[in-house]
Amino acid sequence: MGSFSIWHWLIVLVVVVLIFGTKKLKNVGTDLGAAVKGFKDGMKTGAESDEAAPPQVTAQKSAADSNTVDVDARPKS
Repeated sequence: MGSFSIWHWLIVLVVVVLIFGTKKLKNVGTDLGAAVKGFKDGMKTGAESDEAAPPQVTAQKSAADSNTVDVDARPKS
């Protein structure tokens, strides 16, 4: 079982076109292209928002806050 020749790929392409039709394959290609474009845009905006993100609150600062409740410190009822 070697690699497929060009004739094998052409036969597979013809069978796929006969099964799904050109309109459906065009719609699938358009949807796939839009998904890839959306993913790339999301990665760009995600990288930009990571750079502009405020620093994270440390555990020491939140432990000093008087409004926090330590769940382990409450007695079980």
